[in-house]
Amino acid sequence: MLIIGVTGGIGSGKTAVTDEFEKLGISIIDADIAARTVVEAGRPVLQAIAERFGKDILLNDGSLDRAALRKIVFSDPEQRVWLEQLTHPLILKEITTGLKEAKSQYAILASPLLIESKQYQLASRVLVVDTPEALQMSRTVKRDNNDPQQVKAIINAQLPRQTRLEHADDVITNDQSLDYLHQQVKTLHNRYLELSLQYES
Repeated sequence: MLIIGVTGGIGSGKTAVTDEFEKLGISIIDADIAARTVVEAGRPVLQAIAERFGKDILLNDGSLDRAALRKIVFSDPEQRVWLEQLTHPLILKEITTGLKEAKSQYAILASPLLIESKQYQLASRVLVVDTPEALQMSRTVKRDNNDPQQVKAIINAQLPRQTRLEHADDVITNDQSLDYLHQQVKTLHNRYLELSLQYES
């Protein structure tokens, strides 16, 4: 099956893009959802995280306080490496299962860490949603009500924009209207439908 890996920096508009593909009937396997699944309350992974970082990273209901954990791992690269080594193999397993169960003509693997975590190796093509950094900053601060410094730290911890673009087979530029974004999605969708014919067994 043709698998399109979709990635982009924080605030680039990946969700707006994948939502549009979903409206066109395409199965979306979201690495963020897989990442949330592996750290659900009661799972051994969450227990290991709590043992390392303390109970402060848990909410009252016993689930993960993602904001508290994010604050720790984005200010300490060593802790981030530890967390990724623990969670990435399990996230990969969830993603692989999702891709196998996809029913559309092609499938999309949406992942902010598509390149860093080598998940792009599961994809036939890489689609990068690209946005200028200043726009990433303003969108994320507004959307998440986040401190601009924390947003800047997240952007700095992610792959440089240029490196991401070097991995791209296709690029959607998200610096204009939503209509313009949707137009680009439709164009690529038609192209992917044609390409998917080569993948049919």
